[in-house]
Amino acid sequence: MNTSVMLFSPPITTPSIFPLPKTHHNRTSLPSSRKQHQGRIHNTRKFGNFLDLKSEYQPEALDFDLPLFHPSDHTCFNVIIIGAGPAGIRLAEQVSLYGMKVCCVDPNPLSIWPNNYGVWFDEFEGLGLEDCLDKTWPITSIYIDDRTTKYLDRCYGRVNKRKLKENLVKGCVFNGVRFYKAKAMQIEHHEFESIVVCDDGVDLKGSLVVDASGFGSKFIEYDDHKVKNYGFQIAYGVLAEVDAHPFDLDKVVLMDWRDSHCRDGNAKSSTFMYAMPFSSNLIFLEETSLVSRPALSHTEVKTRMVARLKHLGINVKRVLEDEKGLIPMGGPLPRIPQNVIAFGANSGVVHPSTGYMMARTMTLAPIVAASINQCLGSTRMIRGKQVYANVWNSMWPIESRISREFYTFGMETLLKLDLNETRQFFDAFFELKPYYMQGFLSSSLTLNDIVWLSMSLFAHASNPSRFAIARKCPELLAKMMGNICLEFIK
Repeated sequence: MNTSVMLFSPPITTPSIFPLPKTHHNRTSLPSSRKQHQGRIHNTRKFGNFLDLKSEYQPEALDFDLPLFHPSDHTCFNVIIIGAGPAGIRLAEQVSLYGMKVCCVDPNPLSIWPNNYGVWFDEFEGLGLEDCLDKTWPITSIYIDDRTTKYLDRCYGRVNKRKLKENLVKGCVFNGVRFYKAKAMQIEHHEFESIVVCDDGVDLKGSLVVDASGFGSKFIEYDDHKVKNYGFQIAYGVLAEVDAHPFDLDKVVLMDWRDSHCRDGNAKSSTFMYAMPFSSNLIFLEETSLVSRPALSHTEVKTRMVARLKHLGINVKRVLEDEKGLIPMGGPLPRIPQNVIAFGANSGVVHPSTGYMMARTMTLAPIVAASINQCLGSTRMIRGKQVYANVWNSMWPIESRISREFYTFGMETLLKLDLNETRQFFDAFFELKPYYMQGFLSSSLTLNDIVWLSMSLFAHASNPSRFAIARKCPELLAKMMGNICLEFIK
């Protein structure tokens, strides 16, 4: 799970030398959610360390003629978007639908994103993006421990990064978006205009600047009194050719918490495995630390993955692609409002409890674009502080900010739990009604829904799990309530 969406939407990669058929499965009847997992684990064999194998993947780029901005053109854009990742390209496409002049700034606007994504099929289908999934699994499985396996009747898909970017770039070109190949170095703000200074000395002028350049952005400001107490999700994954593997081809493994392969060290800083089987000998495997503070080292995660694969009897013959990632989760939102609009990873949109981001970013883009159009596309031509406030609040209305406090509370709770308590938590969580479970994972629950989810989760929890939460979380609960009060006071 890489620099995008971890836990429930981990990134994955598939090189073109192994094209995958586009398959969408029909729903099937499910086994009991508590059916005991039987005899799928092979005896441990010494296969050697697959980490010594070199990844065969080569970076790719689209072959596309982009309409480029020329420095001699003194156009003043309505919107300048920094970054041509999923967030930036999606927003550029949506804003340009309103006929506004948009410029997207990126050193390599046609490069295929290094981050890869797995998503829930119904979310991409709702966005009209289901044709950008090149592989789906009708059933999702979760291994709580060696005795308990959960099965979800919810289809999961692998995003075809090339197809998604190609579709979004085509939309941008059709709508008249201009591209400029450079790195944004500085932003200067005036009363009704901002200037983006690029590394080649060229100045781009626009009414509004959106920073969609990711976690490492230097243009987004935070309130000085807020501590950036992030949790970190870390992962290492490989798309591998293997002799064989023990997983069903119609099921994605969302989480495998079994740890019979671990001698020690997993109880307090536990990891799980995520697996996408494409065929009997092609599979994506990823070892993930759900959330930790400080972050678990990549070396430790890799070591655990080697031990797990040996225990499962999986012999890696070739590494077609490898991937490692570190995702900051939770922490404070940027200062709202401010002169630069954050969008994507740097806007706080990453789900604090799960790492989900892709589908939510795709969903927010039309909302933010509509807000921009209401200001810059109106006959009144609203600019300056009012446009900043309107656009920020379209992305983070008060209810969404309060909901995020609850999701952050969920992350902080997970940080307090040991392995057995984490297992008990997910044992209860995956027994929730689909409406609440899916709404939580998608950040789509109302405040009333969140109250009912909390009550339902506590009701489904085992007595030891209730005791652990009651014992470890009063301070976290008090902090959450304090933050919610502050949001209402603003």
